[in-house]
Amino acid sequence: MSETSDSDDVAQIKASPVEKTNYQASTEFDFDADPENPYNWPKWKKNVQLAAAAIVAFAGSVGTSIISPAHQQLIDEFGVPSTVAFLPLTTYVLALGLGPVIGGPLSETVGRKAVFIGAASAGGLFALGAGFTPSFAGLCVLRFFAGFAYGPSLSIASGFLAETYTPADRGLPSLLWILSPFLGPGLGPVLGVFLVDRMGWRWTQFTLVFFSVFSLIWVLIGSESYHPVIQHRRMKELGITPPESAPFVDTLRQFLTAGLLRPLHMMVTEPIVGFLCLYVAFVFGVLFNFFGSFFYIFQHVYGFTMIQSGLVFLAVALGCVIGALNIWLCGKLFYQPQIHRFPPHQVPPEYRLLPAMIGSVALPVSIFIFAWTTRPSVSPAVPILAIVIFSVGNISLFVSALQYIGDVYHRTNVASATSANSLARYGLAAVFPLFSLQLYQNLGVAWASSLFGFISIALFPLPWLLFRFGKTIRSKSKYQTAIY
Repeated sequence: MSETSDSDDVAQIKASPVEKTNYQASTEFDFDADPENPYNWPKWKKNVQLAAAAIVAFAGSVGTSIISPAHQQLIDEFGVPSTVAFLPLTTYVLALGLGPVIGGPLSETVGRKAVFIGAASAGGLFALGAGFTPSFAGLCVLRFFAGFAYGPSLSIASGFLAETYTPADRGLPSLLWILSPFLGPGLGPVLGVFLVDRMGWRWTQFTLVFFSVFSLIWVLIGSESYHPVIQHRRMKELGITPPESAPFVDTLRQFLTAGLLRPLHMMVTEPIVGFLCLYVAFVFGVLFNFFGSFFYIFQHVYGFTMIQSGLVFLAVALGCVIGALNIWLCGKLFYQPQIHRFPPHQVPPEYRLLPAMIGSVALPVSIFIFAWTTRPSVSPAVPILAIVIFSVGNISLFVSALQYIGDVYHRTNVASATSANSLARYGLAAVFPLFSLQLYQNLGVAWASSLFGFISIALFPLPWLLFRFGKTIRSKSKYQTAIY
């Protein structure tokens, strides 16, 4: 669930010293020592902003799946076919991947806080409209714009983390933030089943409005974290003439290249970016396939009620928590010791891949367990356990891939590479629910799930090959990459 914007240099924002500006010919404006520099904020102020970013991301991500239990109600109310009834889910997910394309570069003009405010307020307003709309087409369109509004909140938060916490202090805050957009899709159906069962599908959208208002309050309490915007403001406060802004034509050109064209170019020409996009997108597609099929599977095989089927998604949330702990342990026991073996800030990026390697094993194992134990003769606890293992592998692969990309590429190339990952991930995730139900109805649970298992086996070697040959591959890159 998370990506970066154009200057979200996940690797190191403090890699180069902040430019100093003369003040009144004798006084030097030193942003490194300035109390408004987010690195110098007190811990409580940093944590307030962390909470704001996490709550907005959760609100945006829970909107993906909270409407999934309403599938049958949408069919009954609007008279649409079963496949079409998934469109409010898929349009939201697709827009969630497109939003950062605009929101990322915009945050570097108006600041992170303004984009967070826009995400929470616009996302809530579109969700409100979706709850009141009398037409199915209106529901799909308004859900699309709600997802588009929330999309930037999932991308610029990684920039906030890099701008606010030093690399030594970034581990736990990053882990806490990562959990928020991953818990959203897992908890969405759990909330959704109770809302749909007792109050109707429209309350799934009204609930998003409540989340939006709550997150907006936190964002307004929080502070701006984007260094150039703060520097510009501080220079004006100190009577220093800020540097002139870049001409609009140059800004537009930068947006088109770094925001739109470069991610697509890297996806096609960079093996590291392309294959990781494919792997992560596939796994996210399988996750969102569950949103389209779990209710059918557990009601058909085990006779679960809708509410019981919705509670199965707690396994996704539990797996995310366990996966986050796995990532933390890998960093503590495997990556951190490498810091003492290599020069400062020169740990080879491949040491970020251990969680992905663990995830690559967990994914096919969990899918095949789910495939061949989901039957009346086997306790439902077994396939539910498989879902937990799948979620562990999913978050481990995703976070490890983003950390690896952040260490491999430099400066704005990081943003482009992660934007490519976002487009691929949400693009594929939006498609999977449209055919998942038919797939399980025609092939059965065992063989439909096994199909995903075979693909996961084919993708299994990727993180292992990157760990072994990553340095050679990145040395041939057309873009600036880590040389160590």
